[in-house]
Amino acid sequence: EKKIFRVGGNTPIPVDFRLIAATNKDLEALVAEGKFREDLYYRINVFSITIPPLRERREDIPLLAEHFLKKFARSMNKPIHGISTAAMALLQQYDWPGNVRELQNAIERAVLVCRGREIQPEDLPLQVNEARESAAGRTLADVERQHIARILQETKWNISQAARLLGIDRVTLYNKIRKYQLKPDSPR
Repeated sequence: EKKIFRVGGNTPIPVDFRLIAATNKDLEALVAEGKFREDLYYRINVFSITIPPLRERREDIPLLAEHFLKKFARSMNKPIHGISTAAMALLQQYDWPGNVRELQNAIERAVLVCRGREIQPEDLPLQVNEARESAAGRTLADVERQHIARILQETKWNISQAARLLGIDRVTLYNKIRKYQLKPDSPR
């Protein structure tokens, strides 16, 4: 205990560390089903903290969104000082299947594309804006085309950066560019 041996070695090396692990799976159920090693489960399950998904604690969204906004505005040196009421309403309506990481990525993207001093609904990712956009009577394809065109313009057609902001891989982005016949001079 508290010692390791290099592979092939016989000299003990003292260690002192704490393992922190996170999962979105029910490890107890996986152990019962034989899909997770029981011995490993009992070694790492010393202290558990269960955090409900973001969709079950929507009251945390404004605080988290403001935190991420400050972080990314500072790191990107952008003078963005807030999130509009309409944008915040959309953030709180969205279910966030990717939880806090998805919210963080959405705010990072919004800071990157925001042109004003406040994040607006149009700065938010397509999936967050989907309900608002489709309510305006436009097809999802129209909304997707416009959104992709805007991101491509904002990133000066840097495919890797645009794909990351859109949350898709480069091959998918190339396919959508072909599908919507987008070109660097395409109107939004």
